[in-house]
Amino acid sequence: MTTSSTGRDLDLGGLELDELEAELERLGEPRFRGRQIFEWIHQHGVTDPGRMTNIPGRLRESLAASRSIDTPALVDRESSSDGTVKSRLRLGDGREIEAVFIPDTPAQTLCLSTQVGCAMACAFCLTGLMGWVRHLSAGEIVGQVRKLAADHGLLGRRFNLVLMGMGEPLHNYDATMKALRVLTSAQGLGMSPRRITLSTVGLVPALDRLAGEGIMPNLAVSLHATTDELRNRLVPTNRKYGVEDLVAACRRFPLAKRARITFEYVLLSGVNDSAADARQLARLLSDLKSKVNLLPFNEAPGLPFVRPSETTVNAFAKTLSDRGVIVSVRKSRGRDIRAACGQLIVEGPAASPAQRLASHLPPADH
Repeated sequence: MTTSSTGRDLDLGGLELDELEAELERLGEPRFRGRQIFEWIHQHGVTDPGRMTNIPGRLRESLAASRSIDTPALVDRESSSDGTVKSRLRLGDGREIEAVFIPDTPAQTLCLSTQVGCAMACAFCLTGLMGWVRHLSAGEIVGQVRKLAADHGLLGRRFNLVLMGMGEPLHNYDATMKALRVLTSAQGLGMSPRRITLSTVGLVPALDRLAGEGIMPNLAVSLHATTDELRNRLVPTNRKYGVEDLVAACRRFPLAKRARITFEYVLLSGVNDSAADARQLARLLSDLKSKVNLLPFNEAPGLPFVRPSETTVNAFAKTLSDRGVIVSVRKSRGRDIRAACGQLIVEGPAASPAQRLASHLPPADH
């Protein structure tokens, strides 16, 4: 969605508070009307100007006729046996994305998308089969929160956000950060950045830029391999920003006193799950305030990898723990409805170069 200042193509739901106040002033209204509208949209989930009862009737009519407050439309919804709910949402141009509600984690959690598809082409991710279609606007990112919070009874309650759905948040940097500023505004949802986690494959210049932001979400870095040789094949962006470059960027990333960077590591049977891999991972992260989140691979048609055994996963975790690494094993949620990590896809599959390469990927030598 564009943020043009004329006509219905201006999505008021994607504006920051000062932008909305300026827009109302441009319409000849006092700036405080912008704050009232901002509160209606983001605190109460109201997108029909006619229901904004403390706004003059003439302004409600004008906004309804000349401006939009876009919210993704629900196409369908699937519920997992574990309570996870996956929603397919249609955007204003007809493109579709998926977003996920994960209850009892222990807080309620919404998993958001930041792009239609993804350009990162990670070899173990179904979203990579789509390729990259387009970025989401800030309004479309925020609109997912508004839609899912209303659908799952979360308005007025605390919940967590993870930017781990479709897309690479730092590839869509400006819209992602604008959405976070809207979501954390005290006049809106007032979310604490500590309840927001941004997951990235590690675009180093964007990581350095993020380090200077006023809003600092929790950071989760998708590592998945400890050598450039293997990570080049699993995560193609590594060819531009190698393992050492990425780890160096994480070393200089500012962290709050008790905060740690989470390194996500998808375990692929026979590829990156050996004791040698675990020892190398512990060495790589030895001087970082970090923790490792192990993700046993979620198998899906079109992806040429196998989930390791529970014994292998536990042995890998123990090797890390024995070397002083804080480690957890993520319990996959929503696997039966393809709502788990790396399983979101809405377009017809057309394998990316990374997936074509992965189909010929031999087991690593250890």
